[in-house]
Amino acid sequence: MEGAISNQPPPEETRFLEMVFPEQSNHYGTLFGGTALSLMGKAAFVAASRRARRAVVMASSEKVDFHLPVKVGQVVELHAQVVRIGRTSMTVIVEMVAETLLSGQRALAMRGSFEMVTVDATGRPAEMAAVTISPSTEEPVS
Repeated sequence: MEGAISNQPPPEETRFLEMVFPEQSNHYGTLFGGTALSLMGKAAFVAASRRARRAVVMASSEKVDFHLPVKVGQVVELHAQVVRIGRTSMTVIVEMVAETLLSGQRALAMRGSFEMVTVDATGRPAEMAAVTISPSTEEPVS
């Protein structure tokens, strides 16, 4: 049905692109580390929010590896995926791939793990609603 809103299960992953401009760089002409971490945190937040369908906050960022610098003028693609789901928390792995637009060359620039917690209106940890998929109909089941 056109224009209908459905209650589909959350996507398995979240992806988005960001162009790296000079105001996001350090004195070396590469993406400032704090900006890179902010982008990764945003990707983790979106992926966790889509999975939980409720308010989430970051509890911690685990090991974040900087594999190579991202240069001004490159595009970064962020790929976030929920890899663990607990009662009130989940682990989201985020990868940042740098791409040179003119050549198409791509390389993993960063990878990190983020612990996200679902919270209620008072900011206290809250249980996530279970979302499962019926194998026969691929419809959400409560």
